[in-house]
Formats: sequence, structure tokens, C-alpha cells
Amino acid sequence: MTQDSSAFMPYRPLRVNAPEKEALSFYQRMDQRRSVRDFSDREVSREVIENLIRTASSAPSGAHKQPWTFVAVSQPAVKKQIREAAEKEEYEFYHGRATEEWLQDLKPIGTDWHKPFLEIAPWLIVVFKKSYNNEGHGKSKNYYVQESVGIACGFLIAAIHQAGLVTLTHTPSPMNFLGDILKRPDNEKPFLLLPVGYPASGAQVPRLQRKTLDEVSVFI
Repeated sequence: MTQDSSAFMPYRPLRVNAPEKEALSFYQRMDQRRSVRDFSDREVSREVIENLIRTASSAPSGAHKQPWTFVAVSQPAVKKQIREAAEKEEYEFYHGRATEEWLQDLKPIGTDWHKPFLEIAPWLIVVFKKSYNNEGHGKSKNYYVQESVGIACGFLIAAIHQAGLVTLTHTPSPMNFLGDILKRPDNEKPFLLLPVGYPASGAQVPRLQRKTLDEVSVFI
């Protein structure tokens, strides 16, 4: 296949003098990241949120289709709607949907169906995945949608931490109410909800131990 040279440009790599040092520094900073459930209502500017979303949107995607939409919510009335709907689903989860094994695994984290952070955090970023695009002459297919959106969410979570903010991956199931409340089109389905803000004064997180390098990797 002949490539159209006009569709390409020179790649300008990031210049790093000491990759070992940079890799270690980034790991040490990211290792401080924790899922936080106790949020402050301290304001976060829209500019910060816009740049977080720009970072997420720089993620690779199948055929560069970028099959995602990030809905940033700051209006108290909309956050209240989302909390009420999420808590309804979470109540059903903790009182019948979840297996006993699942509930036992959640005990060390200390979660329940109450989700006050959905109103307290200054921003909610709801990530939607797009299985297809609606265009002028009909639908166009997207590829590797789940994988692409998952990678973008990883970028977003890392960017939130790098900005000195905290978040929590919230996935009430089912999540269809998010599409209804936020009036998203049929080709968009909710993937993840991230409250974003500063931690509350005295916020606590579970004392967890991450797996070691030997437990999560194989070098051949």
C-alpha cells in the first residue's frame, strides 16, 4: 500500500537525559495515588478540567477514531440528580445484587451505598464510549472501543493525580441513568464516572498493599 506523504509528519520525541531516573520519579509520584472518597468542596477551575480532558483525549485509539465523550458536570442540581440515581442502584447492589463473596471483598475498603462525594466534589467527569459515530451520511464504525476508552481513562486518572487532585473510579451498575440525565445520544454509553476535586481535610484511605513487581510481571 502506498502511503500519502502529506498525511505524515516528522516525529519529535521527548528528550530525556536520564530515562532510568525519569521512570523512577514518575513511578514514585504515581505510587502515591489513591482512590479517595472524602472530598472537599474547594473550587477547581474549569481550565484545569479542560486540560485534564485534553490529556485523556491524547490517548491512542483504534484507527484514531477517538470513540469517547467526556461530560464535565459542575451544576449542583445535576450532581444531585446523579447522586440520587446512583444511590438507588448502589442500594440494590448492596442489598441483593452482589454476591456474599463480593461484599466480603469490599469490607476492607469500607464502602456502602451512600455516595455523598457525587455532590460534594466540585466536578464529575462522566466518560461515555461511542460504538459508532453519527455522521452526515449515516453511521461509521469505531474499533477497539472498550480498549481505547479504557486507555483514555487511565490517562485521565494519571493527569488528575499529577494536577494535585484526587478521584475515585465509580461504576454504579447499571449506569444507563447517566445517559438519560446528561441527555447523551443513543450511540454513547456510560463507561466510567470520576468525581474530581481536592481531598477533604483529614481524609482517610484504606491501608492497602500493592503487589510487588515480581507478582505482576514476567521478564523473558
